[in-house]
Amino acid sequence: MSQAFVREREGGEAFEDLPDRPISSHPNFVTPDGLAQIEAKVARLQAEFSALEPGAKADEARVTRDLHYWTARLGTAQLVEGETGEGARFGSTVTILREDESRQTFRIVGEDEADPAKGSISYVSPMARGLTGKMVGDVVEVNGHEAEITEIA
Repeated sequence: MSQAFVREREGGEAFEDLPDRPISSHPNFVTPDGLAQIEAKVARLQAEFSALEPGAKADEARVTRDLHYWTARLGTAQLVEGETGEGARFGSTVTILREDESRQTFRIVGEDEADPAKGSISYVSPMARGLTGKMVGDVVEVNGHEAEITEIA
């Protein structure tokens, strides 16, 4: 381990400096749920910081880093509510039918809210960019395969 990232605190215990979490260069669009999630994370981290034991440098470094990130994301959040218009867009839930007849449903959300395992994808992901602006019945290419949009909510 590089000594450049290790500091020794009083008493001889070492801890690693944590690098800042990278902040996306894309606009920070959020759904109402996404904004609430960010606000909750900031509140939780503020409470965690207040409850830190004196001298807990490693915990302080982690909480401070995360609080810096989430505070910055909250400050740049641009709430997008109920966009109108036809076709898939930010906030839409889109169901596709793949060539193998399997169906998948995705909700297009902000970067911090995205959780593909739970069916939400970032609006900057290739999948979301391929779906945005498309209508029910349109065929899109997904990972080199075609899929038909069967539903948009």
